[in-house]
Amino acid sequence: MALAIMCSGGDAPGMNAAVKKFVDYAFDKGEEPYLIYDGLEGLIDGKIKKADYRDVAGILHRGGSIIRSSRSKRFYEYEYRKEAYENLKRFDIDGLVVLGGDGSFRAMDRFSEDFPVNFVGIPTTIDNDIYGTEYCLGVDTALNTIRDALDKIYDTASTFNRAFVVEVMGRDCGYLAAISAISSGAEICIIPEVDFVLPTIEKKLVHEIENGRRYVLAIVAEGTKMTAKVAEWLEKRLGMDTRVTILGHIQRGGVPTTFDRMMGFEFTVQAVEHLCRTKESNKVVVWNKGKFELLDIDTVVGNKNQVNPHHLAMLNILD
Repeated sequence: MALAIMCSGGDAPGMNAAVKKFVDYAFDKGEEPYLIYDGLEGLIDGKIKKADYRDVAGILHRGGSIIRSSRSKRFYEYEYRKEAYENLKRFDIDGLVVLGGDGSFRAMDRFSEDFPVNFVGIPTTIDNDIYGTEYCLGVDTALNTIRDALDKIYDTASTFNRAFVVEVMGRDCGYLAAISAISSGAEICIIPEVDFVLPTIEKKLVHEIENGRRYVLAIVAEGTKMTAKVAEWLEKRLGMDTRVTILGHIQRGGVPTTFDRMMGFEFTVQAVEHLCRTKESNKVVVWNKGKFELLDIDTVVGNKNQVNPHHLAMLNILD
């Protein structure tokens, strides 16, 4: 059996761990591994190569993806999906592993409606916004990158009696912001899932400032589009010298943590095992309560992910 792996959408730490395990494990199972370069665009253009051990040697410590990734508007046109399918057939590829997020899985769902494609998705996005899984590959590394930045910002904030507003990624999901705020002890956290009433926060902070607080850290999820507003509010209402830091794409890069390497391995083993067992797939590997399972692609793309209510409740006890 010939199996292929590709990355789609935004990059995330741990992709290379998954790619390496895919090649190594496919060989262990007696299957032929193929690498698809440049994501969906590469699938359309036939950038497919039979893999060997040299392709994946020494890549575990590297961020990004050695097979690269892409987003593709062309893939939403039938003629290009047909080209992609014909490329898979040209290499006799029977199963496909897709590292990606919500958009990637929606694209594959559409692909499988048109053609008999046998694929398994691995949730790979620092946003942690895929329905049905508690964890997506890359999240731990991103959180540690944010934590490192916040620790350094705290040093400056406390030294100069300032407020800092830090914008983190996450698209429309507040997971990164919520966990980062909880673990750093931020005074303010603004996320899409919760309506924060600034006058209520103001009352609390004014009381704390009157009783000795000298600095404030605010974490804002990019999806709220409130970064500038929060900074202006801190300046005008609290009279604090305020600085804005947008962490941006550093959150996607960097050396993957041990946890993300291990999760990359585990997700991929589950995907390959399933492809070897059946040709009726179109699943997504998910991780819940310490266990792996597979969900139908329709279930994953047909529902909206929610931040854990337990984490949202913890935001009310920041100090």
